[in-house]
Amino acid sequence: MTRARGLVSALALGTTGLRSVRRPADDTGPAFDLTYVRTGPHTRRPTVVVPGGPGLGSVLPYRGLRRGAARLGHDLIMVEHRGVGLSRTDTAGRDLPLSAMRVAAVADDIVAVLDREAVDTAYLAGSSYGSYVVSCVGALYPERVAGMLLDSALQSSTDMDLERRAVRSLFWDADTAIAADVRRLYTRGEDGRRLLDVVRAAYELGGPELLGPLLQGRVRGRARGSVPAPDGAAWRLLEAYATREGTLARVPGVYEFDLAGAIGFRELGYGAPADGRPLDPALTYAPLAHVFPAFDAEPVDLSREVSRFTWPTVLLSGSRDLRTPADIADRVASIAPDAVVTRIENGHSALDTHPAALLMALDYLVSGRYDALSGQGEVLNALPRRGVTARLPTLLAGLVRHTDS
Repeated sequence: MTRARGLVSALALGTTGLRSVRRPADDTGPAFDLTYVRTGPHTRRPTVVVPGGPGLGSVLPYRGLRRGAARLGHDLIMVEHRGVGLSRTDTAGRDLPLSAMRVAAVADDIVAVLDREAVDTAYLAGSSYGSYVVSCVGALYPERVAGMLLDSALQSSTDMDLERRAVRSLFWDADTAIAADVRRLYTRGEDGRRLLDVVRAAYELGGPELLGPLLQGRVRGRARGSVPAPDGAAWRLLEAYATREGTLARVPGVYEFDLAGAIGFRELGYGAPADGRPLDPALTYAPLAHVFPAFDAEPVDLSREVSRFTWPTVLLSGSRDLRTPADIADRVASIAPDAVVTRIENGHSALDTHPAALLMALDYLVSGRYDALSGQGEVLNALPRRGVTARLPTLLAGLVRHTDS
């Protein structure tokens, strides 16, 4: 057992509902124990919640979510993604190989957990990359799906142009003070990739109310040849939160992209070529492209498969989401036979930034009232925001306000 896995195991001690199922060796990799958690009152149809990434853990980061869900009566299953945390190593304690990182294998893992729990059908809820995973489960194992919640729906590597359009329409082409400041910083030598990462993250987390003052402080600092310390702290915090560099940062049990990230490059197009224009989202993962396999192909054509979904599908779409723009959710809803879109005032991934809204949407789905969700955006917006990521905008806004004082 590696030291990191030992640390994760120690932190996971006492976790309610912690279980595992042996996954057999196959032609992609060795046998390993897949860890998962089941909490809340056991029902005939639990909900499997799949976080984003690939690389986010399930056991350690979402304890608060599971407690809240249990109080609301939800029967939740969360599977620790292969190559991450408690599912990182094979039975001999060695890291799983990159060859074992495939979306179809992750879908098989989820079905193996349902089999282990004697569950015939389940509700599937996925956020960002997790929405791609649960959609693939639906395509490969439609008989196991009772309903689906797609939060910040990720559906195709070809949606990069939608990301580019969303980003540039706000931050480059618009006749606004924010776009003018972004253009000014870019022409004054700000690194284009980091500039996009910071600007997009600030907008998704706090909207123009956070981004506008942050940019103004950065422009003033650039004009003087330096950046004021508090503003620099806010900028650096956002860089640490949003920017990928050439080395693989790893927080054991929380975020482990170094293995699972192979899925992003090989099957989801994370290494897409840049188009040569400013603020290109394709550059976000560019520093890591040399570490992972090149793009091969998507495992499933979801644009075709979604039209065959026979279950109710709820799509949660953030009004400030620039990584999976609203056009994607709207397109899925136009294809899926029984789907409803709920727009909320949010950035990317309600699971991480507004989990109360996700749980309420899940309640509507499980109770069969999902049709009413399209008119409940304001109700979901008014729910309290909790969690580390939910507090980040307040911290950043405080740093920016201190700059101006």
